[in-house]
Amino acid sequence: MMSADAHSIQEAVQRLVTFFERLQPEDLPRLQALYAPDARFKDPFNDVQGVEKIAHIFDHMFKQLHEPHFIVTERIVQERQCFLVWEFRFRFKRFDAMRWQTVRGGTHLVFNDAGQVQLHRDYWDAAEELYDKFPLVGRVMRWLKRRVNN
Repeated sequence: MMSADAHSIQEAVQRLVTFFERLQPEDLPRLQALYAPDARFKDPFNDVQGVEKIAHIFDHMFKQLHEPHFIVTERIVQERQCFLVWEFRFRFKRFDAMRWQTVRGGTHLVFNDAGQVQLHRDYWDAAEELYDKFPLVGRVMRWLKRRVNN
């Protein structure tokens, strides 16, 4: 049987998954209800603390990409922690705007006593999942991979 605390964390995880899978620019103010005021967000490009700075990262995402959206494919919840496996799908605005791109990664979440995210740490391979998709950088990355693997 699940304790009330574990049940509330399960509910908090479900709220967060639903939020990210449906995320639109107008939803960003709702981050204040889901994240602790001093929450930390870290990914391969950012390391910020505070809900406003976290919201800025997602606002920037919407300005740079067409139709960005997350699909959570797996979740593991243990006490006040969660690990999500996801796909991030989008189209570039600046080039190859017709072709859908997919970045695969995972997120480690730690919740506080109020069921808000205290730590959001994204893990994904920027070289394989993103740089390879840029025309010039992609060619260089593929060349480097060949050189290293020979």
